Amino acid sequence: SASMSDESSFAALRSQRAFMRMWVARFAVIMANQMLMVAVGWQMYELTGSAWDLGLVGLCQFVPTLVLTLPAGHLADRAHRGRIFATCCGIASLVALVLMVADWQGLTSRSLLLMVAVALGSVRAFQMPAQQALVPLLVPIELLARATALSSAGLKMAVICGPALGGAIFIAGAWAVYGVSVLLFVLGTFLLLGVRYTHAPPPDQGISLREVFAGVRFIWQSKVLLGAASLDLFAVLLGGAVALLPMFAKDILHVGPAGLGLLRAAPAVGALVLSAALTRWPIQRRVGRTLLIAVGVYGAAMLAFGLSTSFVLSLLALAVSGAADMVSVVVRMTIIQLDTPDVMRGRVSAVNSLFIGASNQLGEFESGATAAWLGPVGSVVLGGVGTILVAIAWVRLFPTLVQRDRLLMSEAERLAAPAPAGANPAPGLPR
Repeated sequence: SASMSDESSFAALRSQRAFMRMWVARFAVIMANQMLMVAVGWQMYELTGSAWDLGLVGLCQFVPTLVLTLPAGHLADRAHRGRIFATCCGIASLVALVLMVADWQGLTSRSLLLMVAVALGSVRAFQMPAQQALVPLLVPIELLARATALSSAGLKMAVICGPALGGAIFIAGAWAVYGVSVLLFVLGTFLLLGVRYTHAPPPDQGISLREVFAGVRFIWQSKVLLGAASLDLFAVLLGGAVALLPMFAKDILHVGPAGLGLLRAAPAVGALVLSAALTRWPIQRRVGRTLLIAVGVYGAAMLAFGLSTSFVLSLLALAVSGAADMVSVVVRMTIIQLDTPDVMRGRVSAVNSLFIGASNQLGEFESGATAAWLGPVGSVVLGGVGTILVAIAWVRLFPTLVQRDRLLMSEAERLAAPAPAGANPAPGLPR
């Protein structure tokens, strides 16, 4: 039966010790990072009262990501991905320790918080490609879909628990939030150092711009991947409101740091509920059209959040936005895994993480800049309308994305797909 098959699949997945170590480590690290950013955002707004400075935190995370991500993707295709991930967690623990000591000593400043944002952006540039490209190496190909689903569920649970826990711990002081983050980062580091898989380094051909930019070329040649990634980029870039949540929590909804933690967690609650539904009833047909509809719903939810003065309605709107975004994540990440050969996964994951970083961190800067001009409500309303318009525009700009029927390419689509530079297998075959 289907249920017995599901149970045996998950039992088989739990038996993959390296994958489960990585899963727990990733959960701890994402929780730590979410807690960290709740405290940093609240402290920055307490110090400066400036929407511009809230946006600047996002920009300071994005700039190093922009500069370092493509070389980091090349490294992830050559070095041990588990060691790269572990090193990133170790550095993040030191950053959190600096924040804890600074808060203890009363030394927290605008400049320190911006420098921390640069450091975290640099760490993220190396962590994301290695983390995304690691999963296919830790499980058999027949369990990859389950592993991806379980990884997404873990991510969403961490994004729910992290901000809510961070907001609650903040009552004791920012130093307590940073201290718990240090412990979680250290836990993640030790777990990842124990992740084992067969690593066969490719022949050393040196680093060339052609090799570094191979992932860019691969996505550019695949109009479906380009359309999906750029749709997510512009939707979150315009529609994101995470950077402004401290302003909504303090000045509009009057709910304090604990309320801020719940606001940050609300999108992940919606995403987790939908991920459970997608596990039971996966998207099987009309995936391109479903993706575009989900982005339109995301824009409408952000529009509702911007106009809301009720805490409950605001939480509901954010939860709906998270559910819609989950559809985008599932469709985009599954297509990328299925359409990309392993020899290219690090570089393609780097480009994808660059799109994600641009949409999240650069979106925070865009929100802060427009909020400084239009106020927080005007910024979010404008972004919601812009997101809906982007979804409509993409119908005409990327017809192959709209026409994509299934997650796994058909034989005709596979034969028509261009072969990526540096990869021999046909890009449509699962690996």
